[in-house]
Amino acid sequence: MTEHYFSNKPQSESSPKTWKYRLRQKEYTFTSDVGVFSKHEVDFGSKLLIEQFSAPDVDGGILDVGCGYGPIGIVLADQFPERQILMIDVNERAVKLAEKNAAQNAVHNVAFQESNLFSGIKEKQFAAIVTNPPIRAGKKIVHAILDESYHALLEGGALWVVIQKKQGAPSAKEKLKERFGHVDIIARNKGYYLLRSVKYS
Repeated sequence: MTEHYFSNKPQSESSPKTWKYRLRQKEYTFTSDVGVFSKHEVDFGSKLLIEQFSAPDVDGGILDVGCGYGPIGIVLADQFPERQILMIDVNERAVKLAEKNAAQNAVHNVAFQESNLFSGIKEKQFAAIVTNPPIRAGKKIVHAILDESYHALLEGGALWVVIQKKQGAPSAKEKLKERFGHVDIIARNKGYYLLRSVKYS
């Protein structure tokens, strides 16, 4: 059976690795594992989103979709302590790692939920949604995240998406423009696009 980082219950034998990484001028400690996206370091796309993110104008929590072992949500929770961060992933192992990483970085304004897309979320009104989407899950899944994010945002809330040009940035940009009416390119670096759309009525 082929196993992916978006598998619900990875069967590969656990072999965790821990490292330190500096983000937003602070050092963090992360543990990742096989069967989870990016085992050895914070990937470039996640780093780009973390470094460029700015808080939305509206009050409310932040949702990290496809959180993996948790670098985006944990750093944003630490940097914006007045906001509650909900971190979701379909991968059971990833969610457990995200919980562990939040604890070892002493970040407490976070919650975790195993969820296939938005199915496991009860509260669906967020000030911001961030995602480094699971490209290998396919375009249909990625675009479903963009669609569902629109409905889960408060008015004035923003969706942040980081995606490589060769892995679908142009089509994601068009999807966001179609759904939100506009899309801003916040950053472009090493083939990655950081896109942001704000929900207006």
